[in-house]
Amino acid sequence: MQIVSCPSCGAEVKFRSHASVMAVCEYCNTRVLKDEDAVKDLGKMSSVLEDYSPVQIGTSGVLGGRAFTVIGRIQLRYSAGMWNEWYLLFDDGAASWLGDSSGLYTVTSARGTQPPLPAFEELKAGEMVRVGGERLMVSEVRTAECIGGQGELPFKVGDGWQARVADFRRGSSFLTLDYSDGPEPVVYTGMSVTLEAMQCQLLRDEEQIERSAGRYRGKLTALTCPSCGGAINYLPGQTANLLCPSCHAQIDAASPKAQVLAAGEQVEKVGTTLSLGAEATINKQRYRVIGFMVREDDEGARWTEYLLSGAKAGFTWLVETDDGWWRANVMPAWPEWEKTSADTVSLDKVMYGKLYDYGATVVYAAGAFNWRVQVGDHTRVYEFERGQTRLAAELSGEELTWSRSTRIPADQVHLWFGVPVKNLMRAAPPQKGRYGNAAKKFIMVMLAVNAIPLLVNFGGSLMLNLLGVLAIYLPALFLDSIDKGDPT
Repeated sequence: MQIVSCPSCGAEVKFRSHASVMAVCEYCNTRVLKDEDAVKDLGKMSSVLEDYSPVQIGTSGVLGGRAFTVIGRIQLRYSAGMWNEWYLLFDDGAASWLGDSSGLYTVTSARGTQPPLPAFEELKAGEMVRVGGERLMVSEVRTAECIGGQGELPFKVGDGWQARVADFRRGSSFLTLDYSDGPEPVVYTGMSVTLEAMQCQLLRDEEQIERSAGRYRGKLTALTCPSCGGAINYLPGQTANLLCPSCHAQIDAASPKAQVLAAGEQVEKVGTTLSLGAEATINKQRYRVIGFMVREDDEGARWTEYLLSGAKAGFTWLVETDDGWWRANVMPAWPEWEKTSADTVSLDKVMYGKLYDYGATVVYAAGAFNWRVQVGDHTRVYEFERGQTRLAAELSGEELTWSRSTRIPADQVHLWFGVPVKNLMRAAPPQKGRYGNAAKKFIMVMLAVNAIPLLVNFGGSLMLNLLGVLAIYLPALFLDSIDKGDPT
């Protein structure tokens, strides 16, 4: 470890890793550059937004049998949200990055990969690409800007520094191509992880998170809409993207002063089963409804998605549709899916058959979200089903995500939240050819009743029975041809 004095305030700045070239003074936020035997003042670094992540500088754990310590962090923002990159130092001197986005974690390390590698401009989410001899699906392509930093880092970074990165997935494997330094990317490989599996110690507890989340050390305190002055039911720090339920203005809360990004028109409040701020205990974890959005498919069918958040449990979704309730979670490990036109996907050697393929558009949204949401956002959804479990891939212009959902009885939702919940299970839609099927059953009964007359007077009765069959079946075929599935 090397200890130097901050060129700005004189406080001690520690460099634990020989690979670190910069550290942020924890007292005055000065960026301190380690240059041979001297240090240089690179100017101030913005404070990070203290979010609901339990990770902090000094958190330790074990990964792959090797002990590590968190020694630095950069916070990045892109068009749809923000995330943390924690710099890990292992006891053997090696280093890795812990990606921390909305409660999902990935650990990656730099590795050498033989060219050719794809150009950044050629990559699109949802496409299969060959990287280093392995076929992977592009999960995200984004340009992000650094908005804050802490601790020590292996490169010079400051406010406005841009990262151009593309992520790739296959099962639990994770790969990132980092084009920040030029057209030839740095390759990082790794996998999805959990804090429990890494045996993390010295995490922030719930009280510490509640006390600090959402504040630039006390600067951000206003939780009223800067556009209309209406109150926003918002837990600071859980999210940085708000939609005012009164005027529908889009608000950026990840800044020293909440700013209106896009003023919305005065809108009529949407009546929902669950209200913003409603609380429930689910599987011994306390959750709160922090946001909801109403979405519509290509045929005009609508459903409501409620975003729930818990200080320890992270994010989960409750989806209210016209055929019942579902609970959904974003998947850290992806199914095997070769292309968007495939009719099946495989997860843990279990096959799921394709159920739906449709466009989904946000028609209303209010509250807080862990990414930037606005009316008009459109994604392509691919749903797969096996038994009572559904897997859904959502593809937008920059990102592909997978979620897993299971059906929840309406009575269970009522027990969780203590509010009246309609049992929205509807009868199965009429099957195609319902009139023809009914006619066939009637004809079978008619022939059974006329079996004896047919045997006694076959020639005379046959023509009458044939005319009766045609008189029943032909109108049924006509009705089936114009039937639109309306049960009435």
